[in-house]
Amino acid sequence: MSIRHSSEEDVDGIYVAIADVPDKPATASSADVGTSRAFNNGAATVTFTGAATGGTPNSYTATTTPGSFTATGASSPLTITGLSSATTYAIGVTATNSTGTSSSTSAGSLTATTVPAAPTIGTASGGTSGAVSVTFTPGASGGKTISSYTVTSSSGRSTSGSSSPVAITEVAAGSYTYTVTATNANGTSAASSASNSVTSTFTVPVNFLVVAGGGAGAAACGSQNFGSGGGGAGGFRTSAGTSGGGGSAESPINAIPGNSYTITVGAGGSPGGYNSSTMVGNNSVFATITSLGGGGGSFNGVMTYTTGGSGGGASGGYTRTGGSGTTNQGFTGGNSISLNGGAGGGGAGGAGGNETTPLGGQGANGGIGIASSITGTSVYYAGGGGGGDGSIGTAIYGAGGQGGGGNGGYGGHHGGVNGAANTGGGGGGGDSSGGCGYGGGTGGSGIVILSYPNTYANITTISGGLTYSGPVNTGGNKVYTFTNGTGTVTF
Repeated sequence: MSIRHSSEEDVDGIYVAIADVPDKPATASSADVGTSRAFNNGAATVTFTGAATGGTPNSYTATTTPGSFTATGASSPLTITGLSSATTYAIGVTATNSTGTSSSTSAGSLTATTVPAAPTIGTASGGTSGAVSVTFTPGASGGKTISSYTVTSSSGRSTSGSSSPVAITEVAAGSYTYTVTATNANGTSAASSASNSVTSTFTVPVNFLVVAGGGAGAAACGSQNFGSGGGGAGGFRTSAGTSGGGGSAESPINAIPGNSYTITVGAGGSPGGYNSSTMVGNNSVFATITSLGGGGGSFNGVMTYTTGGSGGGASGGYTRTGGSGTTNQGFTGGNSISLNGGAGGGGAGGAGGNETTPLGGQGANGGIGIASSITGTSVYYAGGGGGGDGSIGTAIYGAGGQGGGGNGGYGGHHGGVNGAANTGGGGGGGDSSGGCGYGGGTGGSGIVILSYPNTYANITTISGGLTYSGPVNTGGNKVYTFTNGTGTVTF
């Protein structure tokens, strides 16, 4: 019960009425108000019922312990603010008028909750194909369990995760910074400071077939009736199947949009006699991929220019080892054993045939090429050239390997057949003629074929005099075929 006053004499001797001190509130309760409250600025709502007795209050005051945070008002409810997150407070309510203040009525206790504290930013890393990882250290929970963290890029993109790190994917090339917020049942924290800048780049996964120009078959120049070796096939490299020489598929080229990449389609080698550097086919190139030109065939036991993507075949009349192929591009040329027929040039899929026919017999076959389906249709490339026959008359040439290899010359008046254009096939070896008669076949020109998903844009620029066709849409891919020249492409 309050202290009661009926009257009191003032300094002039006149009696005036003095209000009673209010009785304390009859009931009181409190509740946490955490929704959307900033970290360390919690709030509590205090509800109460005034006493039915005692003096009439002018105001009511709710006070916390600890902290002595207060709220004052003329009626229920009152809201106390500024409470520390995740801190438990006892709350009491008093009534006040001009005479005095009542004792306190307990409104119970509560734990103040808010949104979480802002996380502390860590390191952002990555950027390849727009994939970025952002690390951070969580802040205080605000008294409620944190349910998620959201990473927001300066690009405007955002994504959420349950813990550090959070992965975010950009969709446009550029340099971006990142911030992190935390969310609980009350809401979302302030953002962390910005991270370091990460540059996102995007690549186009380009599958390729790069076949070099085939080597020429050797001309048969000399007084002996010896067949010439067939030209080796151009080197065969691909990411869309088995590479030459028994190699595995290579990794696609991840082309960066806006960058230029070199393409060269290698020409086939030309006979030029039997000991000339022109016999070696020319390299074909796409970006970092270089396929080596096929080795030239041999005559008169000269093996100087027989090494290449696939090796050239040895000549008849001598014991020689065929020219070497290149690892993951092609096989060796065939060997000779002092008989008359020329050995076959190596192919991408197998070695050139060895000279085995007795004196007066035929040339050996060229090595088989490899079938590629990069265009959506299976086509053989890079067959070795067949060896030339070893006599004048009825002897038989060595057949060119499947994949554009030219047949060997025969009969004293038929030179080696050219390798097929845009296959990288080796030229056929020249036939024996007792003089500088019918020459070896020219190597087939190479080819470069590119294929990538049709979800990407067309190649934006093709420059430098390249001859090409495409894009052709097949099997969900865009296919470009380059058949001549050198230049650049830009994705």
